[in-house]
Amino acid sequence: MIHFHNVRWKNFLSTGNVWTQVDLDRSSTTLVIGENGAGKSTVLDALCFALFGKPFRKINKPQLINTVNEKDLLVEVNFTIGKHSYRIVRGIKPNKFEIYKDDVLLNQTASVKDYQKYLEENVIKLNYNSFSQIVILGSSTFIPFMQLHAHARREIIEDLLDIKIFTAMNVLLKEKIQTNKEKLTDVNYHIEMEEEKIEVHQKYIEEIKAKAKERVDYLEKEISNAESSIARLERDNELHNKKVTELQESIQDEDRVRKKLNEILSIETKFEDKIKKSKKEIQFYNDNDHCPTCTQTIDVAIKTEKIEQSENKISEIRVALENLANELSKENQRLLDISEINTEVSEYLEKISDANNQISSLMKYMKQVRKSITETQEEKVDNTDIEEIEKKIAELNNLKEKIINEREVLKVAADLLKDKGIKTQIVRQYVPVMNKLINKYLAAMEFFVSFELDENFEEVIKSRHRDTFSYGSFSEGEKMRIDLALLLTWRAVARMKNSTNTNLLILDEVFDASLDANGCDEFLKLLDEIGKDTNVFVISHKGDILQDKFRSVIRFEKHKNFSRVAA
Repeated sequence: MIHFHNVRWKNFLSTGNVWTQVDLDRSSTTLVIGENGAGKSTVLDALCFALFGKPFRKINKPQLINTVNEKDLLVEVNFTIGKHSYRIVRGIKPNKFEIYKDDVLLNQTASVKDYQKYLEENVIKLNYNSFSQIVILGSSTFIPFMQLHAHARREIIEDLLDIKIFTAMNVLLKEKIQTNKEKLTDVNYHIEMEEEKIEVHQKYIEEIKAKAKERVDYLEKEISNAESSIARLERDNELHNKKVTELQESIQDEDRVRKKLNEILSIETKFEDKIKKSKKEIQFYNDNDHCPTCTQTIDVAIKTEKIEQSENKISEIRVALENLANELSKENQRLLDISEINTEVSEYLEKISDANNQISSLMKYMKQVRKSITETQEEKVDNTDIEEIEKKIAELNNLKEKIINEREVLKVAADLLKDKGIKTQIVRQYVPVMNKLINKYLAAMEFFVSFELDENFEEVIKSRHRDTFSYGSFSEGEKMRIDLALLLTWRAVARMKNSTNTNLLILDEVFDASLDANGCDEFLKLLDEIGKDTNVFVISHKGDILQDKFRSVIRFEKHKNFSRVAA
């Protein structure tokens, strides 16, 4: 429960640079009176400004500063909640907003907006709308509960029933759902990325395998070409060897020819020597008439015979030489033919040698190619990266499953925290209690109708004759009775829940507006009843009529153009 002790202010509206203080727990019922403009309603604006940073009436914030001093506006309110005392200080020129708990200033590092949020949600646990429905009822700017739209009605009831925690939980849940959605999107993105990596890696492996197969096919083709070349070269060699054999067989008489040539040359030499010898004999007989050895005279007949014999011998030798020359020519020709055949044999042997060298080179090349084929076929593709990626994908899928499970849990929680979820169940329990209290207070003010709110806080109002009405169907006095009944109901519910329960109730010009004399009397009786544990303040112009009906009276007056509490 919030127990308000006092509120004080200076340089606020028509108040000067002197503190004006109103003790909020001085009496169970207090009448606040004064002339128009004396500052009676300032207490409402000061209290709302201190707690919520805005006045109760529709006044612009700059207009709150006293127009004479134009600075140093300060408002303070003191209250206790449980064992802790609080003091709220708020000012303009200079701007100030301070929250003291047990005389210790609470941390102000947050923004003003967050600081205000902390005050409303963690300290007083009600907002301006709820405060204006439970603590203050003003005739000028007050918007009755029945004139609020559905969302504002729900907000007030949630404050009363202390179920705004579910709204806060729903806000946090939405953030968690969004975070869960982002996590799921993120993990799906990473899974997709890893799967793309595997796809790229597999394509790379397939390319490597395809290139390896292409290389093996190429190398095997090279072996096939080499084998074909070897086979062709071996066939050529076989033909060449056969030809060489044939040629060599055709020149088997080479030695005989050479030997015969030598013999012919030898005979020819001998014949030449014989011709030379015969010529010398002829020359001897032509040149000598006497024998040089015995000095005997050589007979002419003998000389002629010897010369003739020698010349005949030369003629015979010359015939023999011609025959030898023919034979020599024939053998030389044969030797030339043999030489040409030997050249041809050499050419074939060279071709065979070249072919053998090529065959040897091809054999070596084939050996290297076969080795390359074996190495290519035995070369293993490294799958380590794929295994690591698959392991990572498995981990991501496990994480995804957890996120999806979390999403399902969050969906269930979201269904529970919707307006038609847990909150509706709680409201459904309290709606009959609220309707009973509303009708009780209406009956106490002698307004006999059946008033019911449904779970959506829409009203159904029936008369004694069971005719159905709406809130707008009634007179202003009847509407005021409904508004007062709702105000007292909300306070009673708050007291039951101990949520936004306070000791303070301020009514501004309620008795001056739409209530008739009978309505005022009946409502005063209700105030006497609730005044036992509530400090009721009634602001009114009817001081002369109401003064004797209240336990204490505060009179505001104007003194030198400044409002003050009269002594």
